[in-house]
Amino acid sequence: MKIQRFEDIEGWQLGRELTRQIYEITGKGTFAKDFGLKDQIQRASGSIMHNIAEGFDGGSNKEFIRFLKYSQRSCSEVQSQLYVALDQEYISQERFQQLYDLSTRVHSKIGGFI
Repeated sequence: MKIQRFEDIEGWQLGRELTRQIYEITGKGTFAKDFGLKDQIQRASGSIMHNIAEGFDGGSNKEFIRFLKYSQRSCSEVQSQLYVALDQEYISQERFQQLYDLSTRVHSKIGGFI
């Protein structure tokens, strides 16, 4: 499949799904009241998508790769923040693992795309 739009990139699609799920968990219960962590993890997950989109129009492969690497770093940031959510008992161990695994998959897809 030829990539004509950033939406065609599988890493972006998976990043979008991760972002959707992050917004879902941060909108409920005590997580919703932790404004600092809620904002930080939402921004980090959104950055995965946004950096791919921004880099797509960067004008060169070198520039695009730089933004793809930023996107990978945002995956790692989400993973670190998931530990805080787990430790604060905002999410269950099972939910933590699901989201951690999805963020790992996103990171890998972006790496494969690079």
